[in-house]
Amino acid sequence: MSKRGARILVVDDEPEIVRALERSLLAHGYEVFTASSGEEALAAVRAHRPDVMLLDLGLPGMSGLEVCQQVRAQSNLPIIVLSVKGAERDKVQALDLGADDYVPKPFGVDEVLARVRVALRHTARVEAGTQPRFIAGPLCVDVAGRQVTINGQEVKLTPTEYDLLKVLIQHKGKIMTRQMLLSQIWGPGYGADAHYLHVYIGQLRRKIEPDPVHPRFIITVPGVGYRFTDEE
Repeated sequence: MSKRGARILVVDDEPEIVRALERSLLAHGYEVFTASSGEEALAAVRAHRPDVMLLDLGLPGMSGLEVCQQVRAQSNLPIIVLSVKGAERDKVQALDLGADDYVPKPFGVDEVLARVRVALRHTARVEAGTQPRFIAGPLCVDVAGRQVTINGQEVKLTPTEYDLLKVLIQHKGKIMTRQMLLSQIWGPGYGADAHYLHVYIGQLRRKIEPDPVHPRFIITVPGVGYRFTDEE
């Protein structure tokens, strides 16, 4: 399958489980990244910006609970916990720390796939305030599938360009300051580096705007930031 859909991060230190999940997720069109420790998981979240994380709680080194807490402090990434059956206390603690769902081990792969689909639909509807497919004139964004088209033709966006577009759509009609966008896309450490944002806004406009010089979708608010509009 040449086209990849949403990005899934699988975090587990059992190679057999990782292989089974990776094989099934790839077969269903997802792009898959893996990590076997808490530290690797946090690095993968920063590097790959997944759409859903499948997180085992029993990790070596940094625990899954700590991973859940750190990820939730910085993002709304959906977290589906993979917990050993009977570990009720850890499961409840993970949900209290911000996990979105859990699947007890041993689990069926079909159940995990169903939970992933639910998480993606929930993200599309609740965060974007839209159905999983956002349409504005010639622009169509399939939030669950990470696919962007203009007049039915697929537009190839980099992961950063896609994340920037998604954040703008999620807050359509609202002014997003440069610092807000930098923090949401690159993290708190980039809050003062407006050059990154200027470059990617320019690249994104060249790919989705009918006339990048006179943008229709991504409007500059002088001295403040940007606003996405779906109005004519």
